[in-house]
Amino acid sequence: MTESVAMEIGKNALTLTLEVALPVLLFSLVAGLIISIMQAVTQVQEFTLTFIPKVLATVLALALFGPWMLNKIIDFTTNLFINLPSYLK
Repeated sequence: MTESVAMEIGKNALTLTLEVALPVLLFSLVAGLIISIMQAVTQVQEFTLTFIPKVLATVLALALFGPWMLNKIIDFTTNLFINLPSYLK
């Protein structure tokens, strides 16, 4: 396995990680932003109010995007295993 092949596999793995994490992070970010705006408007500064909506947004994102995320990871792993003999030459 050459350095360029290893670097390409690593680059693809990092790209996949970002693609898979992005929906969950965006849902959590939007939920946190909305709750922060609501807290600023109502002047209620309670830390526990931000926790539950973020958890619910994360669970919702995982429920909506979970199958897609799993398919992306399975495709990457399958491709890696199929091409493994050619990488080792």
